[in-house]
Amino acid sequence: MPTIAPVSDLRNYGSVLEKVSEGSPVYLTRNGHGAYSIRDMKHEEHFQKAEAMIQLMCELNAGIRSTEEEGWISEEDFRSHFKNRRNDR
Repeated sequence: MPTIAPVSDLRNYGSVLEKVSEGSPVYLTRNGHGAYSIRDMKHEEHFQKAEAMIQLMCELNAGIRSTEEEGWISEEDFRSHFKNRRNDR
């Protein structure tokens, strides 16, 4: 069950931080609506990894769609592209 507290509880931030644990963030509300969350750093790291994984999957899906629409390039074109990039540096 999530812990929900009004932003005004931050006046005594120590008691709010005691409620935070890994996998159990504290959600802060302002005027009855969600405004902020406070998370444990381990949970934050997992969250950032999940975001990166989602972004990677989106890029891979875009690549797959591109090959379905435009077709594949030859291995020779692939190698020459990266050789040219390396030589340009």
